Amino acid sequence: MKLKILDSTFSVIKLSPIETMPSWVTNCDVFSITRTNEELSIVCPSECLPTHGEFKEVENDWNCIKVEGILDFGLTGILASLANPLAENKISIFAISTFNTDYLLIKSHSIEKAKVVLENEGHTFSDI
Repeated sequence: MKLKILDSTFSVIKLSPIETMPSWVTNCDVFSITRTNEELSIVCPSECLPTHGEFKEVENDWNCIKVEGILDFGLTGILASLANPLAENKISIFAISTFNTDYLLIKSHSIEKAKVVLENEGHTFSDI
C-alpha cells in the first residue's frame, strides 16, 4: 500500500448521543462523525477544537495515516494488512473508513515506530 502521514495532529471526542452536531467541526478540512445510540464520536484535527469549554471525554495527540488512492469495495484485507503488524508490535490504532479509502490514527508517540513496522511489511510512505 502507498501511505501518507497527514500533517495535522488529531483529537477524538466523545459526546452524548443526544448532542447536536457541533457547527465548529464543519470548519475542519478533514473530520469524521459517527452517531450511535451510545455516543456522538468526532475525529478532527486538534487545531479545529474550540478554545472555549472543555470536553469531558477527549483523546488528543493522534497522527493519521491515510491509505492513498481509491480502494475498490471488492478488495479484502486492506485494514488487516496494516492493523495486524501494528498489533503484533503493540501499536494501538483507531481506524476510520470512508467511501474511498481508510485512515489509521496512531498515537503520536508511536508514529515513527508504526512507520518502520509498516515499511518492513512492504508498505511505502509518500512525502507529499
